[in-house]
Amino acid sequence: MDRNNPTLKARFFRTEAGNEPVREWLASLQRTDKYLIGTEIKTIQIGWPLGMPLVRKLENGLWEARINLTNRIARILFTVDGNTMILLHGFIKKSLKTPAPDLATARRRKTALERHAQ
Repeated sequence: MDRNNPTLKARFFRTEAGNEPVREWLASLQRTDKYLIGTEIKTIQIGWPLGMPLVRKLENGLWEARINLTNRIARILFTVDGNTMILLHGFIKKSLKTPAPDLATARRRKTALERHAQ
């Protein structure tokens, strides 16, 4: 796929209050980390569907982007709606398993999206 014509569009999940939690999280990171994350999100957009090591399916309709930063590991949990990748939750990974609270946050946001679409 052409870099100028990705398979998926990417957008940030937006709360009812208008906040974009993943965008806010990204803004808190160092410039080099933001660049690495942006590059990997673009890779997913262009190459979708992708598997390991960059993307892992967590459950039906929920995937994690697995991004190695300079000295730590970032995860962005996302869902796909048609041809749009919706970035639900981002965090720095500190354990082997995806932490339950982070998974719960992504699930809540995914459910909110589904309710809003009806």
